[in-house]
Amino acid sequence: MSVPAAIPAEDAPQAASKTRQTLLRRLADVVCLPASRVNAFERAVTGDLLVELLRQASVEERRRVAVRLAPLAELPDSLARLLLRDDPSVAGPLIEQCASLTDVDLIGCARDAGVEHRLLIAERRGLSEVVTETLMSFGEDAVIEAVLKNTSARLAQVAVEGVVALSRHSRGLCGLLLRRPELRPSGAYVMFWWCGAEERRTVLQRFAVSREVLQDSVEDLFAQVAAEGWSDPVTRKALQFIERRQRNRAAIDKSPYAGLEDAVAAAEGGMTRELVGEIGYLSGIKPLTSAKIMGDAGGESLAILCKATGLSRLDLQILWRAMRRPETTEDGEVHPDWERVQITYEILAVDRAQTVLRYWNWSLSSALTPELLRAIREGEEDLIDEYSAPERAAMLALAENFGR
Repeated sequence: MSVPAAIPAEDAPQAASKTRQTLLRRLADVVCLPASRVNAFERAVTGDLLVELLRQASVEERRRVAVRLAPLAELPDSLARLLLRDDPSVAGPLIEQCASLTDVDLIGCARDAGVEHRLLIAERRGLSEVVTETLMSFGEDAVIEAVLKNTSARLAQVAVEGVVALSRHSRGLCGLLLRRPELRPSGAYVMFWWCGAEERRTVLQRFAVSREVLQDSVEDLFAQVAAEGWSDPVTRKALQFIERRQRNRAAIDKSPYAGLEDAVAAAEGGMTRELVGEIGYLSGIKPLTSAKIMGDAGGESLAILCKATGLSRLDLQILWRAMRRPETTEDGEVHPDWERVQITYEILAVDRAQTVLRYWNWSLSSALTPELLRAIREGEEDLIDEYSAPERAAMLALAENFGR
């Protein structure tokens, strides 16, 4: 029996490398054979052997194997687990091209690998709700932005609402969220408070829906529930959201003012915490909602309040001045904020303005998830002290507008 000649020491690594490359290529070829040539068990065994070789292979060798396996309709699990958690240059071809990867494969990769892998997955076509929810759960802005830009990805509502909450501190997500078909009015109305001017316009144009169909469908129930003395709180809450009337008539009887216009006129002499709360009561909203509107930096919410309650353009101007907001620039031109607020007042229908205002007033708070409620109420917990809720609301508005 002949014995092979010894390989010179300087040539041994190169010879071993060439043999390994050939072996890797041959094993990959076997894995890629059609089902008529190799059964599932043979493919799995070959895959296990290939995994052992790949553990000692270079990055470039592993990348070549990944590219070779990417078109496969059936990829051995052991190979998928190894390559998907490999260097991004190795995992990339599989993540981008391999149609046989399951949601389990992608979720495992997202959890076990790094942000670069999650970015690759976020750009993959046809992502399911469970995969996108996993990707977004890490709270990484770059990954979330990639998912939102992926028009073929599907988003679960819980994931969308989580991103709405994150958008409070990551304003770049607002515009991307508003392009998603999964976003619902509740999330858009919550996000309105920290959106920019363009995003706010989109919210009002797309989500300020009419309640006309609802009003027509339950019109006969108002007399019926009134006869029952509005005794059912659940029914009362729902019908109060639907009804056409926005102002609180019962509040007028208890108010020191003859009506909402009278309270607004009183603001010409200066806004007080009592007046902020009183305007809220007369408008049919809570003092806290009134305070948030008065303290809104953009000012569009003030236009929504006035339009929803039937206040005039002059009333809007009185409130704008009472909150010490600028009407003109140093050059004598109309201030952009004031111009934008006036446009908002003009283009928004009363019914649609009421829909937005009532969502803000927590009329449908049970429909808001804990994440959305925490996002919109962030910071209010710090104000809980010796003041009552109405006083806290008024002070919030006054502190933001008069204490600067």
